[in-house]
Amino acid sequence: MNWNHYRFVSVWELPAPPGAVYAQLERVEDYPLWWPQVREAGRSDDGSGTTRIRSVLPYDLVTTVRERRRDPANGILEAGLVGDLDGWARWTVTAYGPGTRVVYEQEVEVRRTLIRVLALPCRPVFRVNHALMMRAGRRGLAARLQAV
Repeated sequence: MNWNHYRFVSVWELPAPPGAVYAQLERVEDYPLWWPQVREAGRSDDGSGTTRIRSVLPYDLVTTVRERRRDPANGILEAGLVGDLDGWARWTVTAYGPGTRVVYEQEVEVRRTLIRVLALPCRPVFRVNHALMMRAGRRGLAARLQAV
């Protein structure tokens, strides 16, 4: 088993129309406004940018994010990641009852040395850290959608 390989799936249900949710998710540079763990997010050009993320644990993860797929008709946003995390992330936004279901998938290989060294003993802690970050993201996006 590769202890530095992670696959995450998170499902968010939000009381807003899919178009409004998709519009917020495609504006990566605005993530720090509603997602506390996304400390910085900026665009380098139309298809790429950088992010700095920090959750409960005392380290930052910095990645370059490159758009791979933007498909509003099917509710899909997908990006390649390079840096402290190498891999990909994808949002899939669909109608669900009176609101929206968002599925976030991420498959990455950790490249940051300290996290690689601690992979075996700390893997469960890293997974909990990610879950807490995703929970805060869902709450933040829900609040942002109510405000706009």
